[in-house]
Amino acid sequence: MRAPHSGPRVLAIANQKGGVGKTTTAVNLATALAACGKRVLIIDLDPQGNASTGVGLDWRRRGPTVYEALLGTTALKDCVVETPVPNMAIVPSSVDLSGAEIELVAAERRDTRLQSALQQERDRWDYVLIDCPPALGILTVNALVAADAVLVPLQAEFYALEGLSHLLRTIERVRRALNPSLTLQGVVLTMYDRRNNLCDLVAKDVRSYLGDRVYRTVIPRNVRVSEAPSHGKPVLLYDLNCAGAQAYVHLAGELLRREEGDEATTALAS
Repeated sequence: MRAPHSGPRVLAIANQKGGVGKTTTAVNLATALAACGKRVLIIDLDPQGNASTGVGLDWRRRGPTVYEALLGTTALKDCVVETPVPNMAIVPSSVDLSGAEIELVAAERRDTRLQSALQQERDRWDYVLIDCPPALGILTVNALVAADAVLVPLQAEFYALEGLSHLLRTIERVRRALNPSLTLQGVVLTMYDRRNNLCDLVAKDVRSYLGDRVYRTVIPRNVRVSEAPSHGKPVLLYDLNCAGAQAYVHLAGELLRREEGDEATTALAS
Protein backbone atom coordinates (compact mmCIF):
# COMPACT_ATOMS: atom_id res chain seq x y z
CA MET A 1 0.00 0.00 0.00
CA ARG A 2 1.46 3.31 -0.97
CA ALA A 3 1.39 6.78 0.40
CA PRO A 4 0.28 9.57 -1.93
CA HIS A 5 3.13 11.46 -3.53
CA SER A 6 3.70 13.98 -6.26
CA GLY A 7 4.94 12.95 -9.67
CA PRO A 8 4.35 9.81 -11.67
CA ARG A 9 3.79 6.30 -10.47
CA VAL A 10 7.00 4.47 -11.43
CA LEU A 11 6.68 0.73 -12.08
CA ALA A 12 9.61 -1.56 -12.84
CA ILE A 13 8.55 -4.44 -15.11
CA ALA A 14 11.02 -7.06 -13.95
CA ASN A 15 11.85 -10.74 -14.11
CA GLN A 16 15.37 -12.11 -14.23
CA LYS A 17 14.21 -14.87 -16.58
CA GLY A 18 14.04 -14.01 -20.28
CA GLY A 19 11.21 -14.91 -22.62
CA VAL A 20 8.37 -14.45 -20.12
CA GLY A 21 6.60 -11.59 -21.88
CA LYS A 22 8.23 -8.78 -19.92
CA THR A 23 8.77 -6.37 -22.81
CA THR A 24 5.43 -7.33 -24.35
CA THR A 25 3.76 -6.48 -21.05
CA ALA A 26 5.62 -3.17 -20.70
CA VAL A 27 4.70 -2.01 -24.21
CA ASN A 28 1.09 -3.16 -24.24
CA LEU A 29 0.25 -2.19 -20.67
CA ALA A 30 1.69 1.27 -21.38
CA THR A 31 -0.44 1.50 -24.54
CA ALA A 32 -3.57 0.47 -22.65
CA LEU A 33 -2.89 3.01 -19.88
CA ALA A 34 -2.37 5.72 -22.50
CA ALA A 35 -5.69 4.73 -24.09
CA CYS A 36 -7.26 5.37 -20.66
CA GLY A 37 -6.01 8.95 -20.84
CA LYS A 38 -2.89 8.51 -18.70
CA ARG A 39 0.37 10.15 -19.76
CA VAL A 40 2.82 7.27 -19.97
CA LEU A 41 6.58 7.07 -20.42
CA ILE A 42 8.34 3.77 -21.20
CA ILE A 43 12.02 3.53 -20.26
CA ASP A 44 13.70 0.82 -22.31
CA LEU A 45 16.41 -0.37 -19.92
CA ASP A 46 17.17 -3.58 -21.82
CA PRO A 47 20.25 -3.46 -24.10
CA GLN A 48 18.33 -5.58 -26.63
CA GLY A 49 16.08 -2.57 -27.20
CA ASN A 50 12.98 -4.64 -27.92
CA ALA A 51 10.58 -2.17 -26.33
CA SER A 52 11.93 0.55 -28.65
CA THR A 53 11.47 -1.69 -31.67
CA GLY A 54 8.04 -2.76 -30.43
CA VAL A 55 6.69 0.80 -30.62
CA GLY A 56 8.07 1.27 -34.14
CA LEU A 57 11.19 3.24 -33.29
CA ASP A 58 13.83 2.73 -35.97
CA TRP A 59 17.43 2.43 -34.76
CA ARG A 60 18.37 5.45 -36.90
CA ARG A 61 15.82 7.66 -35.13
CA ARG A 62 16.86 6.91 -31.58
CA GLY A 63 19.40 9.70 -31.01
CA PRO A 64 20.49 9.92 -27.37
CA THR A 65 19.27 6.95 -25.34
CA VAL A 66 18.91 5.86 -21.74
CA TYR A 67 22.61 4.95 -21.86
CA GLU A 68 23.60 8.62 -22.13
CA ALA A 69 21.10 9.52 -19.39
CA LEU A 70 22.62 6.96 -17.01
CA LEU A 71 26.13 8.20 -17.69
CA GLY A 72 24.97 11.79 -17.15
CA THR A 73 26.08 13.09 -20.54
CA THR A 74 22.50 13.86 -21.67
CA ALA A 75 19.44 14.91 -19.68
CA LEU A 76 16.66 12.32 -19.67
CA LYS A 77 14.21 14.85 -21.14
CA ASP A 78 16.42 15.08 -24.23
CA CYS A 79 16.20 11.30 -24.72
CA VAL A 80 12.39 11.15 -24.80
CA VAL A 81 10.87 10.20 -28.16
CA GLU A 82 7.15 10.42 -28.92
CA THR A 83 5.47 7.27 -30.21
CA PRO A 84 2.51 6.87 -32.59
CA VAL A 85 0.36 6.21 -29.51
CA PRO A 86 -1.18 9.43 -28.14
CA ASN A 87 -0.07 10.19 -24.56
CA MET A 88 2.81 7.69 -24.77
CA ALA A 89 6.55 8.31 -25.22
CA ILE A 90 9.68 6.23 -24.79
CA VAL A 91 13.27 6.67 -23.69
CA PRO A 92 14.94 4.24 -26.11
CA SER A 93 17.74 1.80 -25.55
CA SER A 94 20.74 0.92 -27.68
CA VAL A 95 23.44 -1.75 -27.76
CA ASP A 96 25.73 0.71 -25.93
CA LEU A 97 23.70 -0.02 -22.81
CA SER A 98 25.28 -3.49 -22.62
CA GLY A 99 28.51 -1.78 -21.56
CA ALA A 100 26.86 0.20 -18.79
CA GLU A 101 27.03 -2.73 -16.37
CA ILE A 102 30.84 -2.52 -16.55
CA GLU A 103 31.14 1.27 -16.83
CA LEU A 104 28.98 1.89 -13.77
CA VAL A 105 30.74 -0.60 -11.47
CA ALA A 106 33.20 1.98 -10.14
CA ALA A 107 30.97 5.02 -10.69
CA GLU A 108 29.68 7.21 -7.88
CA ARG A 109 26.01 6.74 -7.05
CA ARG A 110 25.94 3.84 -9.48
CA ASP A 111 22.64 2.47 -8.13
CA THR A 112 20.76 5.79 -8.16
CA ARG A 113 21.60 7.08 -11.65
CA LEU A 114 18.15 6.40 -13.11
CA GLN A 115 16.39 7.76 -10.04
CA SER A 116 18.32 11.02 -10.35
CA ALA A 117 17.68 11.26 -14.10
CA LEU A 118 13.94 10.78 -13.56
CA GLN A 119 13.71 13.76 -11.22
CA GLN A 120 13.77 16.06 -14.26
CA GLU A 121 10.69 14.37 -15.74
CA ARG A 122 8.45 13.95 -12.70
CA ASP A 123 5.83 16.52 -13.72
CA ARG A 124 5.20 15.27 -17.26
CA TRP A 125 3.86 11.75 -16.66
CA ASP A 126 1.21 9.84 -14.77
CA TYR A 127 3.00 6.50 -15.18
CA VAL A 128 6.58 5.55 -15.95
CA LEU A 129 7.08 1.90 -16.91
CA ILE A 130 10.67 0.63 -16.85
CA ASP A 131 11.35 -2.41 -19.03
CA CYS A 132 14.18 -4.16 -17.18
CA PRO A 133 16.76 -6.53 -18.69
CA PRO A 134 16.46 -10.27 -17.93
CA ALA A 135 19.13 -10.14 -15.22
CA LEU A 136 19.53 -8.84 -11.68
CA GLY A 137 22.55 -6.60 -12.35
CA ILE A 138 23.22 -2.89 -12.00
CA LEU A 139 20.63 -1.88 -14.60
CA THR A 140 17.82 -3.73 -12.83
CA VAL A 141 18.97 -2.41 -9.44
CA ASN A 142 18.77 1.12 -10.90
CA ALA A 143 15.20 0.40 -11.97
CA LEU A 144 14.27 -0.96 -8.54
CA VAL A 145 15.78 2.06 -6.79
CA ALA A 146 13.90 4.45 -9.11
CA ALA A 147 10.59 2.57 -8.87
CA ASP A 148 7.69 2.85 -6.48
CA ALA A 149 6.75 -0.77 -7.12
CA VAL A 150 7.56 -3.87 -9.19
CA LEU A 151 5.23 -5.59 -11.62
CA VAL A 152 6.33 -9.14 -12.39
CA PRO A 153 5.27 -10.90 -15.59
CA LEU A 154 5.41 -14.61 -14.78
CA GLN A 155 5.16 -17.38 -17.33
CA ALA A 156 2.99 -20.26 -16.14
CA GLU A 157 5.68 -22.92 -16.20
CA PHE A 158 7.30 -25.47 -13.87
CA TYR A 159 10.15 -23.29 -12.53
CA ALA A 160 8.03 -20.16 -12.13
CA LEU A 161 7.90 -20.09 -8.32
CA GLU A 162 11.62 -20.74 -7.93
CA GLY A 163 12.50 -17.77 -10.12
CA LEU A 164 9.85 -15.61 -8.43
CA SER A 165 11.29 -16.39 -4.99
CA HIS A 166 14.72 -15.25 -6.17
CA LEU A 167 13.32 -12.00 -7.53
CA LEU A 168 11.34 -11.32 -4.35
CA ARG A 169 14.50 -11.74 -2.28
CA THR A 170 16.26 -9.21 -4.52
CA ILE A 171 13.37 -6.77 -4.14
CA GLU A 172 13.55 -7.16 -0.36
CA ARG A 173 17.33 -6.53 -0.34
CA VAL A 174 16.90 -3.38 -2.43
CA ARG A 175 14.06 -2.25 -0.17
CA ARG A 176 16.19 -2.66 2.95
CA ALA A 177 19.36 -1.10 1.57
CA LEU A 178 18.36 1.46 -1.05
CA ASN A 179 14.62 2.07 -1.50
CA PRO A 180 12.52 1.63 1.68
CA SER A 181 9.27 2.46 -0.15
CA LEU A 182 9.64 -0.24 -2.83
CA THR A 183 6.74 -2.71 -2.93
CA LEU A 184 5.49 -5.58 -5.05
CA GLN A 185 2.73 -4.07 -7.17
CA GLY A 186 1.61 -7.40 -8.53
CA VAL A 187 2.29 -10.53 -10.56
CA VAL A 188 0.67 -11.12 -13.94
CA LEU A 189 0.59 -14.60 -15.45
CA THR A 190 1.67 -14.57 -19.10
CA MET A 191 1.65 -17.00 -22.04
CA TYR A 192 -1.25 -18.76 -20.37
CA ASP A 193 -2.72 -21.78 -22.15
CA ARG A 194 -5.97 -22.93 -20.57
CA ARG A 195 -5.65 -26.28 -22.38
CA ASN A 196 -2.50 -27.01 -20.41
CA ASN A 197 -3.11 -28.46 -16.94
CA LEU A 198 0.34 -27.28 -15.82
CA CYS A 199 -0.73 -23.65 -16.32
CA ASP A 200 -3.64 -24.15 -13.94
CA LEU A 201 -1.40 -25.84 -11.36
CA VAL A 202 1.19 -23.06 -11.51
CA ALA A 203 -1.53 -20.41 -11.25
CA LYS A 204 -2.95 -22.08 -8.13
CA ASP A 205 0.50 -22.32 -6.55
CA VAL A 206 1.32 -18.66 -7.25
CA ARG A 207 -2.06 -17.48 -5.99
CA SER A 208 -1.74 -19.52 -2.80
CA TYR A 209 1.74 -18.03 -2.29
CA LEU A 210 0.93 -14.37 -3.00
CA GLY A 211 -2.84 -14.13 -2.71
CA ASP A 212 -4.43 -11.01 -4.20
CA ARG A 213 -1.07 -9.67 -5.37
CA VAL A 214 -1.57 -11.95 -8.39
CA TYR A 215 -3.76 -10.30 -11.00
CA ARG A 216 -7.03 -11.95 -11.93
CA THR A 217 -6.31 -11.05 -15.55
CA VAL A 218 -4.05 -13.54 -17.32
CA ILE A 219 -2.32 -12.94 -20.65
CA PRO A 220 -3.02 -15.85 -23.02
CA ARG A 221 -0.72 -17.34 -25.61
CA ASN A 222 -1.78 -15.48 -28.73
CA VAL A 223 -0.22 -15.42 -32.18
CA ARG A 224 -1.28 -11.80 -32.79
CA VAL A 225 0.68 -10.70 -29.70
CA SER A 226 3.75 -12.46 -31.12
CA GLU A 227 3.29 -10.90 -34.57
CA ALA A 228 2.78 -7.30 -33.46
CA PRO A 229 6.44 -6.40 -32.65
CA SER A 230 7.58 -7.41 -36.15
CA HIS A 231 5.24 -4.69 -37.44
CA GLY A 232 6.57 -2.14 -34.95
CA LYS A 233 3.21 -1.88 -33.20
CA PRO A 234 1.75 -2.69 -29.79
CA VAL A 235 -0.83 -5.43 -30.20
CA LEU A 236 -3.57 -2.94 -29.28
CA LEU A 237 -2.79 -1.10 -32.52
CA TYR A 238 -2.09 -4.23 -34.53
CA ASP A 239 -5.29 -6.11 -33.66
CA LEU A 240 -7.39 -4.61 -30.88
CA ASN A 241 -9.98 -7.37 -31.04
CA CYS A 242 -7.63 -10.31 -30.51
CA ALA A 243 -7.58 -12.13 -27.17
CA GLY A 244 -4.11 -10.83 -26.25
CA ALA A 245 -4.99 -7.18 -26.84
CA GLN A 246 -8.19 -7.50 -24.84
CA ALA A 247 -6.27 -9.13 -22.00
CA TYR A 248 -3.96 -6.10 -21.77
CA VAL A 249 -6.95 -3.76 -21.80
CA HIS A 250 -8.38 -5.69 -18.84
CA LEU A 251 -4.99 -5.72 -17.11
CA ALA A 252 -4.75 -1.92 -17.35
CA GLY A 253 -8.24 -1.57 -15.90
CA GLU A 254 -7.41 -3.91 -13.05
CA LEU A 255 -4.15 -2.08 -12.36
CA LEU A 256 -5.90 1.29 -12.23
CA ARG A 257 -8.59 -0.04 -9.90
CA ARG A 258 -5.91 -1.52 -7.67
CA GLU A 259 -3.95 1.75 -7.63
CA GLU A 260 -7.05 3.80 -6.86
CA GLY A 261 -8.01 1.35 -4.12
CA ASP A 262 -4.58 1.72 -2.51
CA GLU A 263 -4.86 5.50 -2.64
CA ALA A 264 -8.35 5.45 -1.11
CA THR A 265 -7.23 3.10 1.67
CA THR A 266 -4.22 5.28 2.43
CA ALA A 267 -6.37 8.39 2.54
CA LEU A 268 -8.81 6.77 4.98
CA ALA A 269 -5.95 5.67 7.23
CA SER A 270 -4.38 9.13 7.37
